[in-house]
Amino acid sequence: MSDSVEFRHLEYLVAIDEGKNFTRAAEKLYRSQPAISQQVRGLEGDIGFPIFVRRGRDGVEPTPAGELVLGWARTVLAERREIFAIARAIHIGEVPTLRMGFSSFVNPALLTTFRQSYSELFPKCEVVFSGSDSAQIIQRLSAQTLDCAILPCPIDSKAMDVIPVANSQLVVCMRADDPLASQTHLDVHEIAPRIRVFRDPELHPSAHAHLVHLFAEVGIPISLANSVANPADIQWMVKENYGLALVDEALSLDSGLTTRPIAGVNWTAQTAFVASKDSQHIALPFIQKYLRQEGLTVLRKRQRGERIRPRQLELLA
Repeated sequence: MSDSVEFRHLEYLVAIDEGKNFTRAAEKLYRSQPAISQQVRGLEGDIGFPIFVRRGRDGVEPTPAGELVLGWARTVLAERREIFAIARAIHIGEVPTLRMGFSSFVNPALLTTFRQSYSELFPKCEVVFSGSDSAQIIQRLSAQTLDCAILPCPIDSKAMDVIPVANSQLVVCMRADDPLASQTHLDVHEIAPRIRVFRDPELHPSAHAHLVHLFAEVGIPISLANSVANPADIQWMVKENYGLALVDEALSLDSGLTTRPIAGVNWTAQTAFVASKDSQHIALPFIQKYLRQEGLTVLRKRQRGERIRPRQLELLA
């Protein structure tokens, strides 16, 4: 679309479509009817196609191309109202604290990246973190005692908006002196009987169900011998020879432990930004729009002190 298109043109187009008439649009916008007609005709001439079909006393209706432009115009005007609303709230100090939940199975670097990015997007606006198991975090999101969360997938709740933000391989965690550590890749059928340390299925039901599904795809039933609530307990059990475990390759390992990839499968650990569809926090629409387009993986590549670029700010507007 031409660079000559301005917000006022979009306001004119939407008002004309809503009123089905140039005169009613002019009255609504406190403009003269001839001025609005001239502006719209000039715009149509500039872009090279009509937005409206004029039917005299029967009013106007959009052309097929005009329907597309009108849909875009409504989106742009709504986003402009939202960005100025939150800018005003930042200016007068009325952006509420963002209450974010997280699971201990989430890479801490993602939390750090999110906090830094949120501070850049919404200066001097506070974020507070609350860690717990995924099931409890989802309950708190539903009760709106949390505004959002970063959690491991899958998220089994239709009441939540879920935006994937990071993805990494699942690998086998073992003692560094385990004979398997001499191999570069592990055979899933060979190691399956030794994978005996799992997340507690009651605390992490969706994640456990997903793991059961992955094993079932290669024809291996899971033997739930030892269950844990957090990554620290997983590593302790592996060190104490209670069994092997599947972990995120990004997990920071204790001394004496190592990991190896599994040959022939592509098992991954996905992390998502999660918020209740009913959440009313003023910043959420902007956060969600940004993460849908950029994720957190891109953000993690920014160097300390680098500011958000104009293109990044455009994603919020």
